[in-house]
Amino acid sequence: MKGRTDILTLHAKNVTMSDQVDLSTIARGTPGFSGAELASLINKAACKASKDGKVHVSMPDLEYAKDLILMGAERSAASFTLDNRRLTAFHEGGHALVATLTDGALPVHKATIMPRGHALGMVMQLPDQDMSSWSRRQMIAEMDVCMAGRAAEELIFGVGNITSGASSDLERATAIATSMVEKYGMSSKVGLVALSRGGKQRGGGGGQISEETLAVIDSEVRKLTDESYARALKMLKRHRRSLTALAEALLEAETLTGAQVREVVEESKAGRYVNPRLLVCACKIEIY
Repeated sequence: MKGRTDILTLHAKNVTMSDQVDLSTIARGTPGFSGAELASLINKAACKASKDGKVHVSMPDLEYAKDLILMGAERSAASFTLDNRRLTAFHEGGHALVATLTDGALPVHKATIMPRGHALGMVMQLPDQDMSSWSRRQMIAEMDVCMAGRAAEELIFGVGNITSGASSDLERATAIATSMVEKYGMSSKVGLVALSRGGKQRGGGGGQISEETLAVIDSEVRKLTDESYARALKMLKRHRRSLTALAEALLEAETLTGAQVREVVEESKAGRYVNPRLLVCACKIEIY
Protein backbone atom coordinates (compact mmCIF):
# COMPACT_ATOMS: atom_id res chain seq x y z
CA MET A 1 0.00 0.00 0.00
CA LYS A 2 2.85 2.40 0.81
CA GLY A 3 4.38 1.75 -2.61
CA ARG A 4 1.09 2.55 -4.37
CA THR A 5 0.69 5.69 -2.27
CA ASP A 6 4.18 6.84 -3.30
CA ILE A 7 3.44 6.20 -6.99
CA LEU A 8 0.15 8.10 -6.79
CA THR A 9 1.89 10.98 -5.00
CA LEU A 10 4.55 11.11 -7.71
CA HIS A 11 2.02 11.33 -10.53
CA ALA A 12 -0.10 13.85 -8.61
CA LYS A 13 2.74 16.38 -8.34
CA ASN A 14 1.65 18.31 -11.41
CA VAL A 15 -2.06 18.11 -10.64
CA THR A 16 -3.90 20.52 -8.36
CA MET A 17 -5.34 18.42 -5.56
CA SER A 18 -7.96 19.37 -2.99
CA ASP A 19 -6.73 19.66 0.60
CA GLN A 20 -9.13 16.84 1.51
CA VAL A 21 -7.53 14.33 -0.87
CA ASP A 22 -6.07 11.28 0.87
CA LEU A 23 -4.08 9.23 -1.63
CA SER A 24 -3.48 6.46 0.91
CA THR A 25 -7.24 5.76 0.84
CA ILE A 26 -7.08 5.37 -2.94
CA ALA A 27 -4.02 3.15 -2.54
CA ARG A 28 -5.96 0.87 -0.18
CA GLY A 29 -8.52 0.27 -2.90
CA THR A 30 -6.09 -0.45 -5.73
CA PRO A 31 -4.30 -3.71 -4.86
CA GLY A 32 -2.68 -5.22 -7.94
CA PHE A 33 -2.67 -1.95 -9.91
CA SER A 34 0.43 -1.45 -12.04
CA GLY A 35 2.35 1.82 -12.09
CA ALA A 36 0.80 2.63 -15.46
CA GLU A 37 -2.71 2.05 -14.09
CA LEU A 38 -2.02 4.30 -11.11
CA ALA A 39 -0.76 7.01 -13.45
CA SER A 40 -3.87 6.57 -15.58
CA LEU A 41 -6.02 6.89 -12.46
CA ILE A 42 -4.59 10.33 -11.68
CA ASN A 43 -5.01 11.41 -15.31
CA LYS A 44 -8.62 10.20 -15.53
CA ALA A 45 -9.43 11.95 -12.25
CA ALA A 46 -7.95 15.21 -13.57
CA CYS A 47 -9.97 14.87 -16.79
CA LYS A 48 -13.15 14.28 -14.78
CA ALA A 49 -12.50 17.34 -12.60
CA SER A 50 -11.78 19.47 -15.66
CA LYS A 51 -14.91 18.29 -17.42
CA ASP A 52 -16.96 19.23 -14.35
CA GLY A 53 -15.40 22.70 -14.27
CA LYS A 54 -13.53 22.21 -11.01
CA VAL A 55 -10.32 24.01 -10.09
CA HIS A 56 -8.86 20.98 -8.29
CA VAL A 57 -9.15 17.20 -8.15
CA SER A 58 -11.21 15.91 -5.23
CA MET A 59 -11.73 12.48 -3.67
CA PRO A 60 -14.93 11.82 -5.68
CA ASP A 61 -12.93 12.40 -8.88
CA LEU A 62 -10.30 9.89 -7.77
CA GLU A 63 -12.94 7.38 -6.71
CA TYR A 64 -14.64 7.80 -10.09
CA ALA A 65 -11.36 7.15 -11.91
CA LYS A 66 -10.58 4.11 -9.79
CA ASP A 67 -14.02 2.58 -10.41
CA LEU A 68 -13.71 3.36 -14.12
CA ILE A 69 -10.49 1.33 -14.33
CA LEU A 70 -11.80 -1.48 -12.13
CA MET A 71 -15.31 -1.94 -13.52
CA GLY A 72 -15.76 0.14 -16.64
CA ALA A 73 -17.92 3.15 -17.41
CA GLU A 74 -21.13 3.96 -15.61
CA ARG A 75 -24.41 3.00 -17.23
CA SER A 76 -27.55 5.04 -16.82
CA ALA A 77 -29.68 3.77 -13.96
CA ALA A 78 -32.71 5.22 -15.74
CA SER A 79 -32.64 2.30 -18.17
CA PHE A 80 -33.55 -0.10 -15.36
CA THR A 81 -37.03 -0.50 -13.94
CA LEU A 82 -37.83 0.57 -10.40
CA ASP A 83 -38.32 -3.10 -9.45
CA ASN A 84 -34.81 -3.94 -10.69
CA ARG A 85 -33.30 -0.98 -8.87
CA ARG A 86 -35.16 -1.89 -5.69
CA LEU A 87 -33.97 -5.50 -5.85
CA THR A 88 -30.40 -4.32 -6.41
CA ALA A 89 -30.71 -1.89 -3.49
CA PHE A 90 -31.77 -4.66 -1.12
CA HIS A 91 -29.10 -7.01 -2.49
CA GLU A 92 -26.30 -4.48 -1.97
CA GLY A 93 -27.89 -3.33 1.29
CA GLY A 94 -27.63 -6.91 2.53
CA HIS A 95 -23.92 -7.02 1.76
CA ALA A 96 -23.35 -3.64 3.42
CA LEU A 97 -25.36 -4.45 6.54
CA VAL A 98 -23.69 -7.80 7.24
CA ALA A 99 -20.26 -6.30 6.53
CA THR A 100 -20.99 -3.53 9.02
CA LEU A 101 -22.26 -5.79 11.81
CA THR A 102 -20.04 -8.87 11.43
CA ASP A 103 -16.93 -9.20 13.57
CA GLY A 104 -13.88 -9.72 11.37
CA ALA A 105 -15.37 -8.27 8.18
CA LEU A 106 -13.40 -5.61 6.33
CA PRO A 107 -14.73 -2.06 6.78
CA VAL A 108 -17.25 -0.89 4.17
CA HIS A 109 -15.73 1.80 1.98
CA LYS A 110 -18.82 2.48 -0.10
CA ALA A 111 -22.00 0.93 -1.43
CA THR A 112 -23.60 1.79 -4.74
CA ILE A 113 -26.40 0.73 -7.08
CA MET A 114 -24.91 2.70 -9.97
CA PRO A 115 -24.49 0.14 -12.80
CA ARG A 116 -20.95 -0.29 -14.11
CA GLY A 117 -19.85 -2.80 -16.72
CA HIS A 118 -21.75 -6.02 -16.05
CA ALA A 119 -22.38 -5.15 -12.39
CA LEU A 120 -25.69 -3.60 -11.31
CA GLY A 121 -24.17 -2.48 -8.02
CA MET A 122 -21.41 -3.22 -5.55
CA VAL A 123 -20.22 -2.91 -1.98
CA MET A 124 -16.52 -2.13 -1.67
CA GLN A 125 -14.62 -3.09 1.46
CA LEU A 126 -11.09 -1.94 2.15
CA PRO A 127 -8.61 -3.15 4.77
CA ASP A 128 -7.02 -0.59 7.06
CA GLN A 129 -3.60 -1.81 5.95
CA ASP A 130 -1.97 -4.40 3.68
CA MET A 131 -2.91 -7.95 4.64
CA SER A 132 -0.43 -10.78 4.21
CA SER A 133 -2.68 -13.47 5.72
CA TRP A 134 -6.29 -14.03 6.76
CA SER A 135 -7.57 -15.55 9.98
CA ARG A 136 -10.35 -18.13 10.08
CA ARG A 137 -12.60 -15.48 11.66
CA GLN A 138 -11.98 -13.13 8.74
CA MET A 139 -12.64 -15.84 6.16
CA ILE A 140 -15.93 -16.77 7.82
CA ALA A 141 -16.89 -13.09 7.91
CA GLU A 142 -16.05 -12.70 4.22
CA MET A 143 -18.28 -15.66 3.35
CA ASP A 144 -21.13 -14.23 5.42
CA VAL A 145 -20.87 -10.92 3.55
CA CYS A 146 -20.87 -12.76 0.20
CA MET A 147 -24.01 -14.69 1.15
CA ALA A 148 -25.87 -11.64 2.42
CA GLY A 149 -26.95 -10.38 -1.01
CA ARG A 150 -28.82 -13.58 -1.89
CA ALA A 151 -30.15 -13.82 1.68
CA ALA A 152 -31.57 -10.29 1.41
CA GLU A 153 -33.33 -11.18 -1.86
CA GLU A 154 -34.91 -14.23 -0.25
CA LEU A 155 -35.96 -12.35 2.87
CA ILE A 156 -37.58 -9.41 1.08
CA PHE A 157 -38.85 -10.90 -2.19
CA GLY A 158 -39.25 -14.59 -1.40
CA VAL A 159 -37.47 -17.72 -2.63
CA GLY A 160 -39.37 -17.65 -5.92
CA ASN A 161 -37.95 -14.23 -6.77
CA ILE A 162 -34.26 -14.72 -6.07
CA THR A 163 -32.07 -13.82 -9.04
CA SER A 164 -28.83 -14.77 -10.77
CA GLY A 165 -27.17 -11.66 -9.32
CA ALA A 166 -25.47 -13.67 -6.58
CA SER A 167 -23.45 -15.89 -8.94
CA SER A 168 -20.11 -14.17 -8.33
CA ASP A 169 -20.86 -13.99 -4.59
CA LEU A 170 -21.44 -17.75 -4.48
CA GLU A 171 -18.24 -18.37 -6.45
CA ARG A 172 -16.28 -16.24 -3.98
CA ALA A 173 -17.80 -17.92 -0.90
CA THR A 174 -17.23 -21.40 -2.36
CA ALA A 175 -13.61 -20.57 -3.20
CA ILE A 176 -12.96 -19.42 0.37
CA ALA A 177 -14.62 -22.50 1.89
CA THR A 178 -12.71 -24.82 -0.47
CA SER A 179 -9.39 -23.22 0.42
CA MET A 180 -10.19 -23.51 4.13
CA VAL A 181 -10.81 -27.25 3.75
CA GLU A 182 -8.21 -28.20 1.13
CA LYS A 183 -5.31 -25.82 1.81
CA TYR A 184 -5.47 -24.37 5.29
CA GLY A 185 -6.33 -27.37 7.47
CA MET A 186 -9.44 -25.68 8.87
CA SER A 187 -11.70 -28.75 8.78
CA SER A 188 -11.53 -31.24 11.65
CA LYS A 189 -12.91 -34.02 9.44
CA VAL A 190 -10.34 -33.54 6.67
CA GLY A 191 -7.53 -32.77 9.10
CA LEU A 192 -4.25 -30.86 8.94
CA VAL A 193 -3.39 -31.76 5.36
CA ALA A 194 -3.06 -29.82 2.13
CA LEU A 195 -4.93 -31.39 -0.78
CA SER A 196 -5.54 -30.62 -4.43
CA ARG A 197 -8.62 -31.18 -6.57
CA GLY A 198 -6.25 -32.22 -9.35
CA GLY A 199 -5.79 -35.51 -7.54
CA LYS A 200 -2.24 -34.91 -6.29
CA GLN A 201 -1.13 -34.10 -2.78
CA ARG A 202 0.35 -30.60 -2.55
CA GLY A 203 3.24 -31.91 -0.49
CA GLY A 204 4.72 -33.57 -3.56
CA GLY A 205 4.02 -37.14 -2.45
CA GLY A 206 2.01 -37.83 -5.58
CA GLY A 207 -0.67 -39.81 -3.76
CA GLN A 208 -4.17 -39.92 -5.15
CA ILE A 209 -7.09 -38.51 -3.16
CA SER A 210 -9.65 -41.21 -2.55
CA GLU A 211 -13.30 -40.88 -3.51
CA GLU A 212 -14.17 -41.05 0.19
CA THR A 213 -11.89 -38.10 0.96
CA LEU A 214 -13.32 -36.10 -1.95
CA ALA A 215 -16.82 -36.75 -0.61
CA VAL A 216 -15.76 -35.51 2.83
CA ILE A 217 -14.21 -32.37 1.27
CA ASP A 218 -17.42 -31.64 -0.65
CA SER A 219 -19.48 -32.19 2.49
CA GLU A 220 -17.29 -29.85 4.56
CA VAL A 221 -17.34 -27.12 1.90
CA ARG A 222 -21.13 -27.38 1.65
CA LYS A 223 -21.39 -27.24 5.46
CA LEU A 224 -19.32 -24.05 5.62
CA THR A 225 -21.32 -22.29 2.88
CA ASP A 226 -24.69 -23.43 4.25
CA GLU A 227 -23.80 -22.24 7.76
CA SER A 228 -22.60 -18.94 6.34
CA TYR A 229 -25.87 -18.40 4.47
CA ALA A 230 -27.88 -19.26 7.58
CA ARG A 231 -25.92 -16.73 9.67
CA ALA A 232 -26.37 -14.00 7.06
CA LEU A 233 -30.11 -14.65 6.78
CA LYS A 234 -30.52 -14.69 10.57
CA MET A 235 -28.67 -11.38 10.91
CA LEU A 236 -30.78 -9.75 8.19
CA LYS A 237 -33.98 -10.95 9.82
CA ARG A 238 -32.84 -9.55 13.16
CA HIS A 239 -31.91 -6.20 11.58
CA ARG A 240 -34.57 -5.98 8.87
CA ARG A 241 -35.28 -2.38 9.81
CA SER A 242 -31.68 -1.44 9.04
CA LEU A 243 -31.74 -3.43 5.79
CA THR A 244 -34.80 -1.53 4.58
CA ALA A 245 -33.27 1.77 5.66
CA LEU A 246 -30.11 1.03 3.67
CA ALA A 247 -32.10 0.01 0.60
CA GLU A 248 -34.17 3.21 0.74
CA ALA A 249 -31.00 5.28 1.16
CA LEU A 250 -29.37 3.60 -1.84
CA LEU A 251 -32.46 4.13 -3.99
CA GLU A 252 -32.37 7.82 -3.19
CA ALA A 253 -28.64 8.57 -3.21
CA GLU A 254 -27.42 5.68 -5.43
CA THR A 255 -24.03 5.75 -3.69
CA LEU A 256 -23.29 5.82 0.04
CA THR A 257 -19.90 6.20 1.69
CA GLY A 258 -18.85 3.81 4.41
CA ALA A 259 -19.56 6.50 7.01
CA GLN A 260 -23.07 7.01 5.62
CA VAL A 261 -23.74 3.26 5.68
CA ARG A 262 -22.73 3.12 9.33
CA GLU A 263 -24.85 6.18 10.11
CA VAL A 264 -27.94 4.64 8.51
CA VAL A 265 -27.42 1.37 10.41
CA GLU A 266 -26.91 3.02 13.79
CA GLU A 267 -29.81 5.45 13.42
CA SER A 268 -32.23 2.79 12.18
CA LYS A 269 -31.22 0.39 14.97
CA ALA A 270 -32.06 3.12 17.46
CA GLY A 271 -35.44 3.70 15.78
CA ARG A 272 -34.65 7.31 14.96
CA TYR A 273 -34.97 9.27 11.75
CA VAL A 274 -31.80 9.13 9.72
CA ASN A 275 -30.26 12.06 7.84
CA PRO A 276 -33.27 13.55 5.96
CA ARG A 277 -31.13 13.86 2.84
CA LEU A 278 -31.10 10.07 2.63
CA LEU A 279 -34.88 9.89 2.91
CA VAL A 280 -34.86 7.09 5.45
CA CYS A 281 -37.51 7.03 8.15
CA ALA A 282 -38.24 4.26 10.61
CA CYS A 283 -41.97 4.64 9.90
CA LYS A 284 -41.41 3.37 6.33
CA ILE A 285 -40.15 0.02 7.47
CA GLU A 286 -43.54 -1.60 7.92
CA ILE A 287 -44.34 -1.18 4.21
CA TYR A 288 -42.16 -4.19 3.51
